[in-house]
Amino acid sequence: MTTPQPLECPVRRPAWPLLPALLAAALLSVVPGATPAGASALASTTTATATAGGIQADLSDSWRPPLSTRGRYVVDADGNRFKLKSANWHGAQGSWNGSGDINDAANHHDGEKADQMPLGLDRAPIASILAGFHDLGINSIRLPFSNEMLHDQRVVSDASVAANPQLRGKTPLQVFDAVIAATTAEGFAVILNNHTNTSRFCCGLDGNERWNTSQSTDRWEDDWLGLARRYKDNKRVVGADLYNEVRRTVTDDPNWNWGNGHDWWAASQHLGDRLLTEANPDLLVIVEGINWQGIPADGLPHGRPTLEPVRTLSHTLVASNKLVYAAHFYGYTGPNHTGATGMGETHDPRYQELSREDLFATLRRQAFYVTAESGAHFTAPLWISEFGIGSDETNPQARAWFGNLVDHLIANDTDFAYWPLVGWTGHGTWSILNFDAGGRRSGILDGGDWRAADWQRLIASPQKSGQVAVTDTWDMLNLDHADAVQSARVRTLGDWDSGARKAACPDGQRLLGVAHRDGRGLCTDAGAPALAATGPAPTAVRDERHVQQGDWAGGYTKYQCGPNQFMTGYSVRGQAVSAVLCAQAGRTLGTAGRTVWFDRGDNRPAGGPGGEFAYGTYKGQCAVDEYAAGIAFTGAWAKGKTPDALLCRRL
Repeated sequence: MTTPQPLECPVRRPAWPLLPALLAAALLSVVPGATPAGASALASTTTATATAGGIQADLSDSWRPPLSTRGRYVVDADGNRFKLKSANWHGAQGSWNGSGDINDAANHHDGEKADQMPLGLDRAPIASILAGFHDLGINSIRLPFSNEMLHDQRVVSDASVAANPQLRGKTPLQVFDAVIAATTAEGFAVILNNHTNTSRFCCGLDGNERWNTSQSTDRWEDDWLGLARRYKDNKRVVGADLYNEVRRTVTDDPNWNWGNGHDWWAASQHLGDRLLTEANPDLLVIVEGINWQGIPADGLPHGRPTLEPVRTLSHTLVASNKLVYAAHFYGYTGPNHTGATGMGETHDPRYQELSREDLFATLRRQAFYVTAESGAHFTAPLWISEFGIGSDETNPQARAWFGNLVDHLIANDTDFAYWPLVGWTGHGTWSILNFDAGGRRSGILDGGDWRAADWQRLIASPQKSGQVAVTDTWDMLNLDHADAVQSARVRTLGDWDSGARKAACPDGQRLLGVAHRDGRGLCTDAGAPALAATGPAPTAVRDERHVQQGDWAGGYTKYQCGPNQFMTGYSVRGQAVSAVLCAQAGRTLGTAGRTVWFDRGDNRPAGGPGGEFAYGTYKGQCAVDEYAAGIAFTGAWAKGKTPDALLCRRL
């Protein structure tokens, strides 16, 4: 999460304290050990459930896993809209503030000592907690965890599970197992969220800034693969939120496509593909943008990129219907404001200080465009996986911001997850369900909470429901630093052009656009879904043997697919064309075509379907009723064999 701290987090203390002191703060050590066996499910509770919108049927009967995506919507296994109406059940990611005795509750966030477990298990039976979730009207849980928790072999104390004695003697991960089993048995969808490396409360300069700040990228990936396999048979564990609020350390920034060890685009792309191909093909892969870059000081570059870089460089997973984008918004932060007060505070506006009109424009620019703009490579479901405010908030601007954000979520029919879900009575005011020491519940549904009206109208708001039509898919290929072979079928072919950077469209798509430089490409199934034949494997072409019907690019070398074949991939060496990858069509293809030149400017259909896929370089693109049959290039002086023309033929 978050709770005001430097970079997003509601904490009542100066955000962005002295950087060296924070960097030097002691972190909990990771206890190595093998992953224990999963725990058995706890007994489920209600059948008919009371919700914020009234009585509904058993949640288990209202949707069928697994989940996938169609355009901007998440859908269930029957193709019905499954809107993520979620909240964050935090605790397993760590609650220690990073200094003082870890066994003293006073040194934990808001005094809520979670002991690396979902909060509240010491105060209320899990059945009572889940009954509260039903009452709220949510259908899904974002469940944060830390990598440290996964490896901690110490059993939890009896006191930390006092209200759930069946959990005594278990490790934190075994408690996590039991919580997931009970939650999914109630029909809730669970999305796992890698919130922190170490079990220390997020989010500032806390050793958890990046996925690899306090651990290696290999360790991060291995932990995720193990967790995905662990819950593979529980189909209501539906998603993997890869890492929370990626942000700057004292000395360096995360980046989007620099090709180094801090490249969040590359890291999330690589892990997402591995999860789907090596661990669990049913998972949604959820990617947050970059939460903070730069030094928060007036006069120095700094800001919250969020999902803005996705407009020109999105993710193309090996299963392109599994990607969801996520973003976090809190009123006390801003597009260029960390949320700090005092040290680290700048004069940039906070979100709650923007006018309603400016707020909505900013939200769209930073995140909401990914669902608002259809037919683009970046079009995907958007999940506002954290937002929230305190029940004790008295600032009129902050209260107005919360109402405005709820309005925007409703108007855009946006998936959401409130932060946080569970708290302790008399401690944190941001939670919406609180339990006292005797297990008695209070909160947003129990009277006296000013947030209740906004919550009720958010939960009960009109939404797209029922069947979601299958939509055209657009995806981009990025060869800037590495291969982009996003076809599961092509991956089985091995290295079909050794030494070159290789790209292949996801299965079911064809190549429709190519950049003049840098190796970017555009794929789609628009106008011809499932065009490829099921038999022959794609083949690489490195010569002019298939050039037919005259010279469509005089004086240029032409790599062309054979009869009834279409381009599904290509390769480059440096900037130079190396090969084209041709797939056999399952039907007869047209031969009438045209040459699309793009060596001196863009040559794309009107409106640029698919979106900007190669910012800063010329692009050639066939029309939606065409397929690309070949690429032309020349080694003439100053040309460098870069792609110069496409042969586009009618489908």
